[in-house]
Amino acid sequence: MRASDNAKSVILPGIKHPRDVAALDEGALPLLARELRNKILGSVSRTGGHLASSLGVVELTIALLRQFNPEYDKIIWDVGHQTYAYKILTGRADRFDTLRQFGGISGFPKPDESPYDHFGVGHASTSISAALGMVTAREMRDGGEHVVAVVGDGALTGGMIYEAMNHAGAINKRLIVILNDNGMSISKNVGALSYFMSRKLSSRWMRRLRREISDFLRSVPLVGEDMLSFARQSRKSFKIFFTPGILFEALNFDYLGPVDGHDLSKLQEAMSLARAAGSPIVLHVLTKKGKGYPLAESDPSNYHGVGRFNPLTGNVKAPNAGDEALSYTEVFSSALCDLAEKDERIIAITAAMPEGTGLNRFSARFPARFIDVGICEQHAVTYAAGLAAQGMKPVVALYSTFLQRAYDQVLHDVALQNLPVVFALDRAGLVGEDGPTHHGVFDMACLRPMPNMHILSPRGRRTLQNALTTALNLGRPVAVRYPRGQCPFFDPQPAFKPIPPGEGEFLRRGNAAAAVLAVGGTVHLAWEALDEIEKEGGRTLTLFDPIWVKPLPERQILEMAENHSVLLILEEHVLAGGFGSAVLELLSAHGRLNKCRVHCCGLPDVFVEHGPAGVLRAHWGLDKDGFKKFILAHTR
Repeated sequence: MRASDNAKSVILPGIKHPRDVAALDEGALPLLARELRNKILGSVSRTGGHLASSLGVVELTIALLRQFNPEYDKIIWDVGHQTYAYKILTGRADRFDTLRQFGGISGFPKPDESPYDHFGVGHASTSISAALGMVTAREMRDGGEHVVAVVGDGALTGGMIYEAMNHAGAINKRLIVILNDNGMSISKNVGALSYFMSRKLSSRWMRRLRREISDFLRSVPLVGEDMLSFARQSRKSFKIFFTPGILFEALNFDYLGPVDGHDLSKLQEAMSLARAAGSPIVLHVLTKKGKGYPLAESDPSNYHGVGRFNPLTGNVKAPNAGDEALSYTEVFSSALCDLAEKDERIIAITAAMPEGTGLNRFSARFPARFIDVGICEQHAVTYAAGLAAQGMKPVVALYSTFLQRAYDQVLHDVALQNLPVVFALDRAGLVGEDGPTHHGVFDMACLRPMPNMHILSPRGRRTLQNALTTALNLGRPVAVRYPRGQCPFFDPQPAFKPIPPGEGEFLRRGNAAAAVLAVGGTVHLAWEALDEIEKEGGRTLTLFDPIWVKPLPERQILEMAENHSVLLILEEHVLAGGFGSAVLELLSAHGRLNKCRVHCCGLPDVFVEHGPAGVLRAHWGLDKDGFKKFILAHTR
């Protein structure tokens, strides 16, 4: 497929239902695959999305819909960002241009969007557990449907997969696991397991070796066929020692493959064999990430998740031309490298997200002090705890939403032991098009109840640099949370200066009765809103940046409650358990709520849908105009 290929689709317009895919002649399938890739590339170049992974599973998706009936059989994708072709072929082709847009279709499986999305999957390594639950339900009601989990190779680095497979092997009921092995998850797979699953074990010479041994055994007079049968069935056969099958057969799964994931004939044949299995089976499929689009094939990491881009050149279309402000991620990355230059005890850890968290820069400068554990957030946290227990200064850099996967480890292995682990939580707040599984709007509510935990929410470049400096020298657990996007530079303080615990900063001192307390990335929006209010009405309001979510700047907050009749809280976080909740708890404990009214502006008790972050903020009243309206409503 060429990026310039804009030929009109011939087959795709006729696909109105998954049954239409099964009804096609075999000869039409390659053209359908080509048309699907054209549609995916055309739409994703306009909306952004997960391109390379979805291009890589086009043939796999077609084969699935020819061998299984999603009206009856259950198909669970892990993770869901590889489902674009599946969405198009299951009745959403006419809405595909709305992908990840506000009010449009989701970039992940979403059961309330389509009856063919059998389970919502936004985080990795969950599919086999969900599939096994469906298998158990099927057996209890004597059902006959197939249950299929399509698992990416990156998901196999997550421990939950093996908990589920261990259980599935013990139950020994019909379950099909299709391993989509493209040799690369979000970032290059790491660790012994990835090496074990390497295509080196599935290379051409290995397949040739297996054929030659089979031919040799068949040639032995009288007993050759019996020997071949024994070799195929025995757990001491060469397959066990020379293929990834050893891993799965040890868990009581049959193993089939590897199969070329772009050969529709072989895929369908292999799936037919898997359908006939009466016990758990793994079908190992080899695919190429970015298949059909040369730019994505040659650089699948950069085309994993993309914004709007020119499909002819691959050049990204900047949302605001000429705006070259650094992102929070870039500021964090640079600051951590500067601090690590002076302190050899600083170690950076991530879970398969070095580019997304900015640690690729750290890994290049300090390769011996950079660890990517794969998609294993639980392990990452306890591993960091072990490092901290021996005097090191580990920094665990994750997206806010992914820290939720390691809640128990943060609580018991870090906070309970009061170990100095730093959690750098990127994407705190609304992240946009990836939707509810990725919005980082729960971290304060998760971490605030933990004894010993400290939480910083810096507003801009200097405060982020200073927050990281503080966290690395505090000697106890600290989370530094910061949003996605451009990092404003309006901080007057010196860089890399420690911030005293529980001390915020007054940015404006007002003569009005109200004070505004804005958290993290909302501070610059509050500043702009107050500027407009002053210009329009002459009122000057106090603006306070707490910087610390825990411990609270208690003295300063109580002072504001004494001198102002209204406190207005602004936060891009759920209201339940957020910063506003903490302020209300403080004022209640000191008997100040009868003197000072508190109004909180944040997210209600809902899961926020997908859409551009700016659109979502405007919808929920968390942009400059929304804050201005909120402030005016409570200060008249």
